Amino acid sequence: MIERLLSAVASMDAPVAAGQSVLGTIKIAVLPIAKVFTMCFLGFLMASKYVNILPASGRKMLNGLVFSLLLPCLIFSQLGQAVTLEKMLQWWFIPMNVVLASISGSIIGFIVATIVRPPYPFFKFTIIQIGIGNIGNVPLVLIAALCRDQSNPFGDSSKCSIDGTAYISFGQWVGAIILYTYVFQMLAPPPEGTFDIDDGVLPIKNPPNDAAAAPPEQVPLLTEENGQEESNASKSGKIKQFLVFLYEKLKLKQILQPAIVASILAMVIGAIPALKRLIFTADAPLYFFTDSCMILGEAMIPCILLALGGNLVDGPGSSKLGLRTTAAIIFARLCLVPPTGLGIVMLADKLGFLPPGDKMFRFVLLLQHTMPTSVLSGAVANLRGCGREAAAVLFWVHIFAVFSMAGWIVLYLNILF
Repeated sequence: MIERLLSAVASMDAPVAAGQSVLGTIKIAVLPIAKVFTMCFLGFLMASKYVNILPASGRKMLNGLVFSLLLPCLIFSQLGQAVTLEKMLQWWFIPMNVVLASISGSIIGFIVATIVRPPYPFFKFTIIQIGIGNIGNVPLVLIAALCRDQSNPFGDSSKCSIDGTAYISFGQWVGAIILYTYVFQMLAPPPEGTFDIDDGVLPIKNPPNDAAAAPPEQVPLLTEENGQEESNASKSGKIKQFLVFLYEKLKLKQILQPAIVASILAMVIGAIPALKRLIFTADAPLYFFTDSCMILGEAMIPCILLALGGNLVDGPGSSKLGLRTTAAIIFARLCLVPPTGLGIVMLADKLGFLPPGDKMFRFVLLLQHTMPTSVLSGAVANLRGCGREAAAVLFWVHIFAVFSMAGWIVLYLNILF
């Protein structure tokens, strides 16, 4: 694979993939990242002391707006229009690939974090920054830029755009579940309650619970009364207690977030033709609702990028991660995760899990392993109190992704065509 990449770079003027030159391919790969970088810089400018119209409180409110309204609207409108029951059965490996990408990336992140040993309490943070890639925002912009060119390697521009957008949208609902469950839990603050911990302060392991710490005279002697009360409780009371226990144990309040509810609704409505014609078709009676969601969804990407760029107001080097940890995250995310993803996709193709002859399908699967760190995971980090470190990682990883993505995309196009 490395020999093919070097030979492709060496022949810069040779046409690749249906008339697309390597220079043109690199241009397509660089432009979306440059757009992300530009919007982050504008957020940084708005939060600077010279403008100061996007303070920390405003950025936190903007993150809440994105997670509660804009992202659910984007997922509902895109996924609902793209999905059908037949397509869900054909595209089953797309969400599976997102899960495999998160698992393999997290394993790589755990190994790297074990070797590098990031400062406390950023061990789990390092795993997330390596393991969770951008499966929605950047790929959508990249596919749009790729398909807009009439000489794109995938043929008809309209079909290229429709298929690519549909494939990416179908994987976003799984990404939303991973984001609100796995990422949200992994980025929980340490026992001290904050990520702003002095170097000399050590974490407290196994803090004493209230019962053990209570003096003997405050410990109740008659503990069997609770059992008698439970035995005398009605059947409906027991069911209620069980449901409350299940709700708390599974953390359903955290799982059933707006984005996940929107994903479920879009899939259910999209799978039922009558409901889909009622809501998602252009001449449907309720299409105005879908159109409103599309308008709101389009605001999600710039809003979240402005908020994340604003977190860099103290400078990209103001985080507590240190140069060693930051460099390890960048290298692992951009250089170690993509070849692992390439192996997963090639193995799935050999096993017959992928639709035969659909090169765009394979290209999207490969992109899911190649993207820089997820912008939305940075937003979750901001909500959990480590937004400055996440913004610094996103700043540097997107700069280096301009070069890494260009190389990987050149390799992918040479493999596919």
